[in-house]
Amino acid sequence: MKKILLSLGTALLMAAGAQAQTSWGLKAGVNLGKYSNPSDIEKDYQVMNPSFYVTGFADLPVASQFSIQPGVSLQGKGNKFKYDGDGLDGTFTTNVMSIEVPVNAVYWIPAGSGNVFLGAGPYIGFNISGKNKIKGNVGDGFGEGESDINFGSGDDEMKVIEAGANFMAGYKLSNGFLINAGYGLGLTALNNTGDKFSNRVLSFGVGFQF
Repeated sequence: MKKILLSLGTALLMAAGAQAQTSWGLKAGVNLGKYSNPSDIEKDYQVMNPSFYVTGFADLPVASQFSIQPGVSLQGKGNKFKYDGDGLDGTFTTNVMSIEVPVNAVYWIPAGSGNVFLGAGPYIGFNISGKNKIKGNVGDGFGEGESDINFGSGDDEMKVIEAGANFMAGYKLSNGFLINAGYGLGLTALNNTGDKFSNRVLSFGVGFQF
């Protein structure tokens, strides 16, 4: 965690020293999330959990074809199991909303009338709400309905803070329109006890930089 915070601070200092003009952007799209380390049995039923994201960011050039992008993002994450067989027929879905603070280093490659971009960097996420939802028959002891996820340090709670790394790629047209894809790799555990699991999030979206 300390190394991640140090990386964020260093990137922000680099950005603050940029001499070129800052531009701003907004992007949004679809998240496809799941949790790492499912059991051998769970692997057979785990599927991507669709959600959404909305991100505002600043683009601060620090060198030719290179910039730093700090931002703030509302991220829908989570996990889903879809049961069909062995006497089971239903879904168990975990939905979590997180406020995420990424700082990405971005490299721009001129291509056609715009630029291809590749980026990566650390993020810190703050989980703010979540629900578990059960539909159908997912096993003995699990009834249909919804329940809130509690956040904290208890054995039955999810951690408030998580951290990880972002990877992104896309294309920016000359008018500022963005097409992008990304991957969020959670590096810290979400749970306090038991087998550790973390976020894995694939994303696709569009945006505009002005």
